[in-house]
Amino acid sequence: MTFLSYLTPAILFPILLLTGLLSCFAWYWWSIHRQSALYGQLRRAEGEHIPKRRFSFAGRCYPLTRRDGGWMLLLTALYGVTAFFQLGSLENPQSFQSFQNGTTVEVSFTQPIYAQSLFYYTGLGTGEYNVEVSADGVSWSTLWTHQDETGNIQDYYWADAEGYDPSYALPQGYADLFKWKKITTTNLTAFQYLRITAQTSKAPFELGELAFLDENGAVVDVTGLIAEGGGNLFDEQALVPAASTWYNSTYFDEIYHARTAYEHLRGVYPYEISHPPLGKLILSIGIQMFGMTPFGWRFMGTLFGTLMLPFLYAFLKNLFGKTLVAICGTSLFAFDFMHLTQTRIATIDTYAVFFILLMYYFLYRYLTLPAGTPFRKGAPWLFLSGLFWGIGAASKWTVIYGGVGLALLYFVGLWFKLRDWPKEGENLVRLGPWLVQTLAFSVLCFVLIPVCIYTLSYWPYAAAQGDTSLHNLIAEMWKNQQYMLNYHKGVMDTHPYSSRWYQWVVDARPILYYMEDGVGTHTRFAAFSNPVVCWGGLLALLTVVVQMVRQRSGKALFLVVGYFSQLAPWFFIGRTTFEYHYFPSILFLCLALAYVFHDMLERDLLWARHVTIGLTATGAALYVAFYPVLIGLTIPNWYAACLRWFPSWPF
Repeated sequence: MTFLSYLTPAILFPILLLTGLLSCFAWYWWSIHRQSALYGQLRRAEGEHIPKRRFSFAGRCYPLTRRDGGWMLLLTALYGVTAFFQLGSLENPQSFQSFQNGTTVEVSFTQPIYAQSLFYYTGLGTGEYNVEVSADGVSWSTLWTHQDETGNIQDYYWADAEGYDPSYALPQGYADLFKWKKITTTNLTAFQYLRITAQTSKAPFELGELAFLDENGAVVDVTGLIAEGGGNLFDEQALVPAASTWYNSTYFDEIYHARTAYEHLRGVYPYEISHPPLGKLILSIGIQMFGMTPFGWRFMGTLFGTLMLPFLYAFLKNLFGKTLVAICGTSLFAFDFMHLTQTRIATIDTYAVFFILLMYYFLYRYLTLPAGTPFRKGAPWLFLSGLFWGIGAASKWTVIYGGVGLALLYFVGLWFKLRDWPKEGENLVRLGPWLVQTLAFSVLCFVLIPVCIYTLSYWPYAAAQGDTSLHNLIAEMWKNQQYMLNYHKGVMDTHPYSSRWYQWVVDARPILYYMEDGVGTHTRFAAFSNPVVCWGGLLALLTVVVQMVRQRSGKALFLVVGYFSQLAPWFFIGRTTFEYHYFPSILFLCLALAYVFHDMLERDLLWARHVTIGLTATGAALYVAFYPVLIGLTIPNWYAACLRWFPSWPF
């Protein structure tokens, strides 16, 4: 196929957006170049020497006002409504039938049941179930799996057990947990007795609920028809949904992280140990509050995603001092597609980004203190930065990447303070004690406390083994570090939606989390960035890099180090990667855009306010347009075609 065959009318949207973004930045670059040239000529004509600027982080940290509080609450509330909308079911089965290997549960009904499909909700544990039915309780038929010559399951059907080897037809694998699943027979079958036998190698092994579907797919009402047995298998029939969807079942990596969070609550040694535990422990709070339901396992991530906004607003206001810049910068992050999608899924990336934001914010508050500031005034900011760095590192290793940037900024900032320290009188005498106190306190905040937090986060591992001694706690922690390192080095599986870092920076390949097609309808959602943030942020970042060099801007240096500390490690990582790994960098793209907005407004450029509001409004409009494919709403095919800007976008 030729390149032209891939082009659709939807390609006009990115062309128009790119043209607009490039035009805005071309105007901005031309304006500052012209302004700088005129300013330089004027000062040279007056014989004034233009001193060379020195890098410094020190400066005014602009406070929040009552007006800022109102905007902060409004943006947080608006985003919260869109983020929590249809987050997940609150009514999944909560009682589970426990099985051991070989355990059999028999159920008898007061009248025959006519069913063509079996709908079941899986619980904790992996294995499979053999399902047998009987009309008289004497002769039993077994649910079989029909396989083709390659071993792929093609169909399920009821068949007489005589002359056949029985097959365990109800799978409950690691990717099947806490999902509604269905198996369908070839013929409508009548039975009055049901027998289920479990096969598993490890406890716990649990099944949540069973339901029968007739030939039309409708649930067969067995309420009041159970004569004997059943246990917890038929006690929540009112919760059986019409179909299995993302709304009522786990999807993508929720099969690992939601399960692990639940295992921590149950005191079970976790299945997923490829990331540090603290993120899953935070996730488990939602399960404790709302039960083992999709809403419960997604709640904390969405809450943390919402809480990012007031902190980001405060950060932006402290950085730039302009309410409009804080509003627009926070709005762009709120309207970013990946921010919404990633905070609605029960994975741990949200907590990593939240703590990255906090650790950089509090470090910035410390760095802005002028040289000569007493130790006691800077200590709280250092403590908070180190605390959240430690909590973040115990949640996901991507925070450790940010820790490298954090350390670089800390030592550069320390050098600036030593360089600019007042060199006369009492101030000079205080320099030595101040430096010793600062370094010692920094070791406490950024090394000792994080190590303690990281180690203590493994308490559930040790508790599940019945040995919470310090020796075993450290042993569990160390063993897991070795496992994680080897695991991530070995993740080389091919995946249809995998991508590399150079694709992330241009939104080239979103990762599709969910897909379902109907008659003329389309249900999808994917993780990728708002093009205004992704493309506009990249142009803004280039501007920030230039300003860092030309203007020797400490703020620009801060943002550049933050961005590349999150992205640069992926240049050298060979494992399978996805677009969502770019999530921490998105935060710094929004900060870079805010930097440009502030620079335009500070220079009093003619169209600065219009461009700032216009780009933010465009980001908001795209957020509204793409909202259905960010949370899985069903839309017509023609609308989905308008959103598929590129062939690599899976809509």
